[in-house]
Amino acid sequence: MSVNETQDEIIEEFEGLTDWMDRYAYIIDLGNTLPEYPESEKTPQNLIEGCQSRVWISANREADSKIRFEADSDALIVKGIVALLMRVLNDRTPDEILDADLYFIDKIGLKEHLSPTRSNGLVAMVKQIHNYAKAYKMLDTSK
Repeated sequence: MSVNETQDEIIEEFEGLTDWMDRYAYIIDLGNTLPEYPESEKTPQNLIEGCQSRVWISANREADSKIRFEADSDALIVKGIVALLMRVLNDRTPDEILDADLYFIDKIGLKEHLSPTRSNGLVAMVKQIHNYAKAYKMLDTSK
């Protein structure tokens, strides 16, 4: 499934949830689907700067050049937001990540329902994911 197909799927899921309390509950449920994040990876290097809550994201490039992310947060809603980002951007090539227009964030109304500090955190998470993609792309082109 492409990045946009995944985003469209998320938008469709949220269309059925008209009340924002239901949407928040769904986001929290999505956070519970994230794989267990290793305690050994909860290091300052993996901690995202600019987030009100603590968010960790780490990345590894697989043999097929796709990037595999692992992520976690100590806040329930933020963990759900991380899960949404992982669903869209995990197991993608650096180019797919860098070329992605993350329109689902606006389409599901997430941006307008986040506090300014959570909104800044979301931007910081996307920036870190892009930084990983840029770094792995540079490694690919230097070979």
